[in-house]
Amino acid sequence: MSCKNTFFNILAFKFLLILKLGLKIIAKMKYLLLSLVCFIGIGNTMNAQEYKEMIDAGNYPVSEVIASAEAYFENIDKGKGSGYKQYKRWEYNAVRLQNEDGYLNTDLENIQELTRYNSYLNETGASRASLLDNWEELGPFNYNNVSSWSPGLGRITGFSIAEDDIDHIIVGAETGGVWKTLDGGATWQPLGDYFSNLYVYSVTIDPTNSMVYYFGSRNGLVFKSVDAGATWNAIGSIGNSSVNKIVVNPDTPDILFATASYEGIYRSEDAGSSWTQITNDDHGFDIAFKPGDTQVVYVSGRQVHKSINGGVDFTTLAIPSADAQMMGVSQDDPNVVYVIQSDSGIFSGIYVSDNDGALFTELDQGSNNYFGYSTTGNDNVGQAPRDMDIDVNPNNINEVHIAGIQTWRSLDGGVSFTCTSNWLIDDAANQNIGYCHADVDVIGFRGSTLFVGTDGGFYKAEDTQNVTANYFEHISVGMGIRQWYRIGVSQTQDVVITGGSQDNGSSFYTQDTGWRDWIGADGMEGFVSKSDPDTMFGMVQFGNMYRTTNQGVNVSGINTPNQGEWVTPLEQDPTVNNRLYVGYDRVYRSNNNGNSWTAVSQQFGTDIDHIKIANSNNQVMYLAREFRFYKTTDGGATDWEQISTPGGFVNSIAIHPADANKIAVATSSSNGVFISNDGGDSWISYKKNLPNFSALALTWDDNGQDGLYLGMDYGIYYIDNMLEDWQPYNTNLPNVIINELEINTATNTLYAATYGRGLWASPLVEDNLGTANFITESQVVLVPNPASSLVTIKVPYQTEADVRVFDTSGKLMIYKRDVQLNSQYELDISKLKTGIYFMRINTAVGTVTKKLIRQ
Repeated sequence: MSCKNTFFNILAFKFLLILKLGLKIIAKMKYLLLSLVCFIGIGNTMNAQEYKEMIDAGNYPVSEVIASAEAYFENIDKGKGSGYKQYKRWEYNAVRLQNEDGYLNTDLENIQELTRYNSYLNETGASRASLLDNWEELGPFNYNNVSSWSPGLGRITGFSIAEDDIDHIIVGAETGGVWKTLDGGATWQPLGDYFSNLYVYSVTIDPTNSMVYYFGSRNGLVFKSVDAGATWNAIGSIGNSSVNKIVVNPDTPDILFATASYEGIYRSEDAGSSWTQITNDDHGFDIAFKPGDTQVVYVSGRQVHKSINGGVDFTTLAIPSADAQMMGVSQDDPNVVYVIQSDSGIFSGIYVSDNDGALFTELDQGSNNYFGYSTTGNDNVGQAPRDMDIDVNPNNINEVHIAGIQTWRSLDGGVSFTCTSNWLIDDAANQNIGYCHADVDVIGFRGSTLFVGTDGGFYKAEDTQNVTANYFEHISVGMGIRQWYRIGVSQTQDVVITGGSQDNGSSFYTQDTGWRDWIGADGMEGFVSKSDPDTMFGMVQFGNMYRTTNQGVNVSGINTPNQGEWVTPLEQDPTVNNRLYVGYDRVYRSNNNGNSWTAVSQQFGTDIDHIKIANSNNQVMYLAREFRFYKTTDGGATDWEQISTPGGFVNSIAIHPADANKIAVATSSSNGVFISNDGGDSWISYKKNLPNFSALALTWDDNGQDGLYLGMDYGIYYIDNMLEDWQPYNTNLPNVIINELEINTATNTLYAATYGRGLWASPLVEDNLGTANFITESQVVLVPNPASSLVTIKVPYQTEADVRVFDTSGKLMIYKRDVQLNSQYELDISKLKTGIYFMRINTAVGTVTKKLIRQ
């Protein structure tokens, strides 16, 4: 835990929160001034990608970012490498996660709310209903290609290797937290599941103390762990932008450097507690010490800067400015510095200096673009600086590697480059070059081994000299970091699940075969045919549709009448075989599994977000378009009727299985959830005791008690007619975004599609559980209590548990995962300050909260 006392932690936390709230007001003023400048014609904003800076800042209203992006993309090609796909990913999540005021909550605001809610759970633990929720992680934990063209696991945004142990590695997964391996990638352990933030863009292990980790997140936040990732604390903020890189001075580990995309370059002298901007560069990307001399520091943003006094002062080097610049150095010749540049997302140059940056020479690459999709460099697209990096073999100054959408290598000091990977798995094999997933975020050498973080996982190349089809080895096997958008679950005893995910296409799961990948691109909505579990449907972005009749062995594209939203709604009729419904500019119906389509609605526009069909009456359907809600009671034979909405952007619709007029909606309003018992004529707020997070996914359980499950961006919750308030349904579940909930009624199992931690499953709430089935508070004894150093947890039988200790404010102080309570277990609390704490013990047979006194 942090050595700072609790009082100063609270003061620092509140100061950062106030600062973030103030930045929202400043951002609003900035946007208005920017709009005025555009209006009077000063500057050409139509060609500027200002929306990227607005996204990264995180303090603009979502609607204003969307307006800026739409203006930018209005008259340009939106194809591969344009950045449009990345923007639409952001837009989809942002409109669902925005609060009632139209902003995205900052991480500090979410931390404060999670802390408050944990305090509430601790105080009400004795009176709360016991539920047998017990979530099991289903993965996927690897990719297993059947017919996908670009299989992968999940997005890796950063990595760091311990100075004293090459097998000790931590990586960051964009919305999946920090992960650790101590055996070179043979096994992995998540480090952020029950922390309040899983957004990670950079990670670092202190080179002088491998128990100390840092990670950079959104909103300029830097987090630190002093216990090898067991617990984390927000320690400081660098501007209000994503933290791209954190570097620790190995000679003076209290000195840190960090970069923030659209904020600049920062230095700390107190191990990250406070930061000072060190150049006038308004962008920040890369940091490198001169090998063997930490007094010489290179940093880059739009320009490249150098310090010769440990980062106290910097001078700007004589190299042309660019949108982004990255640097590579090598122990083989510490005087040499390589710099690559990007403009408008594509490669724009490479420079080399052999005199510590005093003079740079451009290495002529002709028209080659190393940041695109072409393996010959013959295209004009790219995603830099998102997919952009450079590193040099520490044992060979002439071996230079570049990351873009693919990977490239030079053996002649950057004079020429050849492609070392292809993002299409079959093409890579045919070209006898390596396969690693597209969109390479980060590369780096450790010794002679090159490590690569991509949108599909973590890879390494041990023999970088010889390019073959086996050039890269996938070493993130075991990480559950899939970012699911949607899932479809069969209603069979032998369950079949298909799902679509960001960057890694569509995959399906059976208990016999595990996971297999059958579609590439960004996987979206999909389902398993209710009449034939071997038949599945899947979609990619904007509603392009695919079908397989033999579990992915053969896949065929389906001709569709139009395109739709980023995640286009696709539903199968609950009673009529082979009947599908899809939402494009209208609702279309197919009676032959997609071979032909008929419009069954009036013209809506391509902004249909949700379609739901009543199981009890397939003529009753509901449709949501952002803030608008529609209904048909005749299967679309006549125009759909616009009905009332309770307010807010509609994130999810759930129709009661037995009552077509009983519906629940999750919205972006402050109330979150609303229920209608009359088909949408009137609404009842179901806010009750829900935490102030985003309500994202709903599903009804036909259990005779109107059981309703809710997925938020922090947790899953349950309520029914027997309960006054929502109950947390989160045992073993990480604090991660829940994008969809589905029930298999044949096995009474609830499935949760998470955005960053894969697929999870739990038994449903049962309506006839007796209290004898649960562990009770009286069965758990803490001895001694009060305690000063060790406390023994005594239980009447053997069970596995997660043990957490919170302070009275709800802040997590101690976390022990998968503890075996063999009648008793000793917990060290000696690092806690004296005072009152709450110990929460989660088991498969219930949760118990006990008060603990540290004396």
